[in-house]
Amino acid sequence: MKEQELYLKTGSAIKDAEESQMFGKPCFKVNGKAFMCFFEKCMVFKLTGKEHKEALALDGSQLFDPSKKGRAMKEWVQVPFDYSDKWKKYAKAAYDYVKG
Repeated sequence: MKEQELYLKTGSAIKDAEESQMFGKPCFKVNGKAFMCFFEKCMVFKLTGKEHKEALALDGSQLFDPSKKGRAMKEWVQVPFDYSDKWKKYAKAAYDYVKG
């Protein structure tokens, strides 16, 4: 399965998640707030706590910097397709975090 197809499948499987845009990139939101997006064949998640630390420790993961100007978004972690088996877990954690 290609990266974007898996992104859509993952987001669509989450109840109450709505497809939208964030910084011109496809994203999913809950209650009008983004919790995950798709960028450069990676999934990007808004995370906190244990999940944030774990996702950031994955080889190739990094803080999300959509402008490429050294202004990373501290809660957002960009996770490469190599770890697509973890995307569902992080999507749920991001959804739970944003939903409150």
